[in-house]
Amino acid sequence: MEPGDAARLGPGRAAWALPPRLLLLPLLPLLLGRGLRAAASASSGAAAVDSSAMEELATEKEAEESHRQDSVSLLTFILLLTLTILTIWLFKHRRVRFLHETGLAMIYGLIVGVILRYGTPATSGHDKSLSCTQEDRAFSTLLVNVSGKFFEYTLKGEISPGKINSVEQNDMLRKVTFDPEVFFNILLPPIIFHAGYSLKKRHFFRNLGSILAYAFLGTAVSCFIIGNLMYGVVKLMKLVGQLSDKFYYTDCLFFGAIISATDPVTVLAIFNELHADVDLYALLFGESVLNDAVAIVLSSSIVAYQPAGLNTHAFDAAAFFKSVGIFLGIFSGSFTMGAVTGVVTALVTKFTKLHCFPLLETALFFLMSWSTFLLAEACGFTGVVAVLFCGITQAHYTYNNLSVESRSRTKQLFEVLHFLAENFIFSYMGLALFTFQKHVFSPVFIIGAFVAIFLGRAAHIYPLSFFLNLGRRHKIGWNFQHMMMFSGLRGAMAFALAIRDTASYARQMMFTTTLLIVFFTVWVIGGGTTPMLSWLNIRVGVDPDQDPPPNNDSFQVLQGDGPDSARGNRTKQESAWLFRLWYSFDHNYLKPILTHSGPPLTTTLPAWCGLLARCLTSPQVYDNQEPLREEDSDFILTEGDLTLTYGDSTVTANGSSGSHTASTSLEGSRRTKSSSEEVLDRALGIGDQPVSSRGTRLVFPLEDNA
Repeated sequence: MEPGDAARLGPGRAAWALPPRLLLLPLLPLLLGRGLRAAASASSGAAAVDSSAMEELATEKEAEESHRQDSVSLLTFILLLTLTILTIWLFKHRRVRFLHETGLAMIYGLIVGVILRYGTPATSGHDKSLSCTQEDRAFSTLLVNVSGKFFEYTLKGEISPGKINSVEQNDMLRKVTFDPEVFFNILLPPIIFHAGYSLKKRHFFRNLGSILAYAFLGTAVSCFIIGNLMYGVVKLMKLVGQLSDKFYYTDCLFFGAIISATDPVTVLAIFNELHADVDLYALLFGESVLNDAVAIVLSSSIVAYQPAGLNTHAFDAAAFFKSVGIFLGIFSGSFTMGAVTGVVTALVTKFTKLHCFPLLETALFFLMSWSTFLLAEACGFTGVVAVLFCGITQAHYTYNNLSVESRSRTKQLFEVLHFLAENFIFSYMGLALFTFQKHVFSPVFIIGAFVAIFLGRAAHIYPLSFFLNLGRRHKIGWNFQHMMMFSGLRGAMAFALAIRDTASYARQMMFTTTLLIVFFTVWVIGGGTTPMLSWLNIRVGVDPDQDPPPNNDSFQVLQGDGPDSARGNRTKQESAWLFRLWYSFDHNYLKPILTHSGPPLTTTLPAWCGLLARCLTSPQVYDNQEPLREEDSDFILTEGDLTLTYGDSTVTANGSSGSHTASTSLEGSRRTKSSSEEVLDRALGIGDQPVSSRGTRLVFPLEDNA
């Protein structure tokens, strides 16, 4: 193109006629700007990638550190349990009884708690309080936008304004603080189930009426006495200016309910080791097993107490009776659910051949038993009550259907789980004294609580024992009453109920006080059990599978016309009339339906039920020439139902002695045998077990399959 041609192109096209290098000159600033921005964008993109990579790396490191801390916290508790077991062996080897294994676990937990609290540095410094003044309630889950990234946070509880700057900054201490649901859903079920599964039915049902009175009436009396006394203490604290937040009457009743749950594990362990009086053991064990269930249902009923009107803490008769209805509904529903689960397990093990596969049988038994607790909680009932009565039902019915291997495995499995869970809880109690973040120590409340539980226990034991003795042939002696008063220890259940809700100021004070009460009762009262037994002249060295001596006997053994003949009209220890009716129904109908023992249903059901009876009756019942011995029958016999002869003396249920004949009479029938030894073996079911003679008294070893 010639230079003159540019004029012919016009003004709009003249620039394109310039040389290329001249044409690029006006575009240089634009191109340079775009290049710089592209370079800056590339640089910022690379920086963003590097920043994201660094954040991911930091997140991975935090996850690894969290995993390591989780492992260390669990390892801490395992080492605590290991050290406790070794020390228990040493104590048993040296016959040391002043400190029980649970008290020992608490001491080790205290030591580790001190080390974690004061020996580990603070590792978390990222806490910052954010204000959400526009919200009127707390959220269980919170999503926080941090520089375009969303993070999820969960609610852990309320923190009082005075403690907002003292929130725990030690990640390790946070790790060893467990969710309270861990205690209820994992640790409590094996403890409660083992109590029901290992229940000695003979001695339990022998004192059934007294046990129910102590567990239900006694726990209710103790709850209301402690609650009212503590309400007075709270009023006193308010007058002297030591109450910094709200503390209602319902809170005091709730404290009375949770602290009324006794757990004399230390005393019972010493009783078992020393073979203390079986009736005293049955009263204490039965009360502690049932009153745990009563206490947890009672506390739930108190929480459900909601009067109408503006004042939600005033007394309202309608709300009161509603709470009573809730108590009865929860308890009966939980009881029914536990019993039904046990019955279902018994039917499954009876009508299947799981006994051919002991591993599967044991696994099914374990899962069905544990699921009872979770099923009851999911349905709004109380898992503690459900799993307790599930254990009793499993022991009474399902146990008879299991193979020999499964019987041994289930007993040992739940015994080990009970031991580990209980010692874990007591170790955690010692740890929580220093690692728990929300302690509220109030000397007035703590001292008042100790006085209140002493008076509540006294009002629980002595008046009820007086009224029970009015209807008992075998009286509960003063030494038994004093020992039951002394044995009112608090333990795992009270702790678990107290730690379940520590959101408010009142609940935090209750938890701290409960922890100190457990420490005192386990260490001081548990350590004084052996001297107290000696001081109260309570018998020790008694075989728990044998009946008590003359003043406690189910049937007496007398010889000749000695000095005891004037008192020879003592009858066997009374059994509850309700249980007598229950035993007849159970023996004739439930046992044949749910197990392989008992009489055939074709002989007990009406003729028109013949088809159903043949379907439900196990073939083993017809094949079994010697049915299983009913372990409960030996203590519901009436007077005159049993007559035994040994040597020169005839022994009857009412203690009378007679001629030289060798005879036995069970349920009104008499059979004459050639040898009195054969009579004893057959009547008592002792087989080739030895019958030992101690002076003029015979001791018959009795089996207890419970």
